[in-house]
Amino acid sequence: MNVLAIGAHPDDVELLCGGTLALYADRGDQVTIAIATNGEVGSSFGTKEEIAERRYGEALAAAGRLGAELIWLGYPDEFLFNEEPTRRRFIDAIRQARPRVLFTHSTADYHPDHRTAGQIAQDARIPCAVPLIEGAFPACEIPTVFIMDTLGGHGFAPQQIVDVSTVIDRKSAILGEHRSQREWLHTAYGIEYQDLMRGHAADRGALVGARYGEAFRQLPTFPETGGPELLPNHHPVPR
Repeated sequence: MNVLAIGAHPDDVELLCGGTLALYADRGDQVTIAIATNGEVGSSFGTKEEIAERRYGEALAAAGRLGAELIWLGYPDEFLFNEEPTRRRFIDAIRQARPRVLFTHSTADYHPDHRTAGQIAQDARIPCAVPLIEGAFPACEIPTVFIMDTLGGHGFAPQQIVDVSTVIDRKSAILGEHRSQREWLHTAYGIEYQDLMRGHAADRGALVGARYGEAFRQLPTFPETGGPELLPNHHPVPR
């Protein structure tokens, strides 16, 4: 099965669904990560060009450790907008990966780039399957979309928790490739990157009696193309 995760910045995907992607990769699924922006303002060290180059290298290393392909869309950090050329580029990314399952951001996320990336990805779900919408790649099937958790869980009510307890150390190592972001969060906000990740994963796992978990919602839309059975090691959140 092909799996695609679309994130706004380098490290977003690894932080919000890296464990789930590791579970897919470990069972032999083809995993692709698409990153919308260069992340070139997410550091206090270096020029924008130097930061973008560093973050690209970190993204490649993280994808390599995960066993995933990387699609780098190259939009400017903090200035991602839902316009026709951008939507067409997202459509191409989906068609390139040809996913059965697509992960992306919540449109209720705190960050405008996250909200925009999530909206464009969701808006591209059906157009990617329309042959008369021409692009760099042929039309593909309509993927099933799962919405990733928000940072800190704010404004997000999980439906499904994927138990990532067995791969939490691997997730930590994958996330650790994004060294510039760890430095930036520590310098700018006094946040310890790995502690943030493990604390949130522990909170989400506790919802279903797991040590560590990642939270998702399924995008409710027509036509239905699949359900929670497409998630690995998942548990519904009790109501």
